[in-house]
Amino acid sequence: MKVLGIESSCDECAAAVVEDGRKILSNVVASQIPFHAAYNGVVPEIASRKHTEWIYNVVEESLDTAGLVPKDIDAVAVTTRPGLLGSLLVGLSFAKAFAWAQAIPLIAVDHMLAHLYAPRLETDTLIAHNNTPEYSFLGLLVSGGHSIICRADNFDDITVLGTTIDDAVGEAFDKVAKHYGFGYPGGAVIDRMAQSGDSGAFRFPLPNLHKGEHRYDLSYSGLKTAVINQLEMFRVEKNRDIKPEDIAASFQKTAVEILLRALFNAAEDTGLSTIVAGGGVAANSYLRARLAERQDLRCVFPPLELCGDNGAMIAGIGYHYLIRGEQSPLNITASARVSGFKKKYP
Repeated sequence: MKVLGIESSCDECAAAVVEDGRKILSNVVASQIPFHAAYNGVVPEIASRKHTEWIYNVVEESLDTAGLVPKDIDAVAVTTRPGLLGSLLVGLSFAKAFAWAQAIPLIAVDHMLAHLYAPRLETDTLIAHNNTPEYSFLGLLVSGGHSIICRADNFDDITVLGTTIDDAVGEAFDKVAKHYGFGYPGGAVIDRMAQSGDSGAFRFPLPNLHKGEHRYDLSYSGLKTAVINQLEMFRVEKNRDIKPEDIAASFQKTAVEILLRALFNAAEDTGLSTIVAGGGVAANSYLRARLAERQDLRCVFPPLELCGDNGAMIAGIGYHYLIRGEQSPLNITASARVSGFKKKYP
């Protein structure tokens, strides 16, 4: 069965066709980075307008690449939550129209669940290494909008163990990069700069979530404040010149260690030894290297092209709803947030 997946939750306008939940026939992603770079962050109104302009051509290209026409599609899966509401509504409206015109099922998808599904898609890398994860496992969902540590027992069955009480990790990367003029998107720029920096030049503090039960939770507002407003306080060698690469490397190291502290706590307490990462920050080279050091844990990452938002993961997970006999009504709407994906402190 061939499922068309549409993803428009933020600033990637994406569509893909996946066969039987595994085989990627096409995966088209139109990036809006040049349109948001001047603002060092995503501007919601610009994002939704670009989705409106591009969605038809992106879907058409995904069908052409797969060698298909609309009547060959068995169902349409589309992101309905979480994300920027205006952007979500563009993709959802198009998907509704496509499903109605072709008289095929519409399937609403939570794109955070889809990120955990991404490593199950067939790619040359995953097939060659037989790396497809089996349930149950720990999920690490890290992006500009979310930082979530969860237990996954099925494709649509997760239990959130920990999440951010303030900023998401990707958001912290973007804000630090914006403050110092490193460039946009911040995650990729800081990762690249850190390769030639000294991660020990600054000793930034880890958050102390001492109130209540926050063993698996995360916080980035303190780190962001330290890097932006209190840099000199945490410099190791006071007489040493401050290099942008050292700031990037030291910040990145601490940001990743915050994630790993909570993640390793969850692995210890649950006894789960397989970790599946997803989201844009899952492409971070330091995060991948640190997890690779843990010989007692099996860490599964999607290929780089499937870390960010894409239509293939939406189509792939949508297939499983389809074969279970589930579909969404045409009057379904989008939701910007999902309850439980963020916490308050204490």
